[in-house]
Amino acid sequence: MQDELPACPVETTLLLISDKWKVLILRDLLGGTLRFGELRRSLGSVSQKVLTANLRQMERDGLVHRKVYPEVPPRVEYSLTETGKSLKPVIEAMRDWGSNYQAERAA
Repeated sequence: MQDELPACPVETTLLLISDKWKVLILRDLLGGTLRFGELRRSLGSVSQKVLTANLRQMERDGLVHRKVYPEVPPRVEYSLTETGKSLKPVIEAMRDWGSNYQAERAA
């Protein structure tokens, strides 16, 4: 994350989760710890490079925890930090709003 955050709290939130993949990563990790391959499959069309870059950024920002097990082959698991988990109401509000919008458009 940048050393100096924007003055606006909404802008700060957008700085952290404005990427499509970051929001979907948060959504999937709210269900619990996932390995890289599981996360990639749950997201669908994300490339390995893009997923890796987003996870690294989210780890730097304190949203995601990466745990590496000393095994061969190495096993890596991703989970949300407490800060990441605190975004649950935001993700749920986005889900609820999207559901309502879909229902209105279908009517």
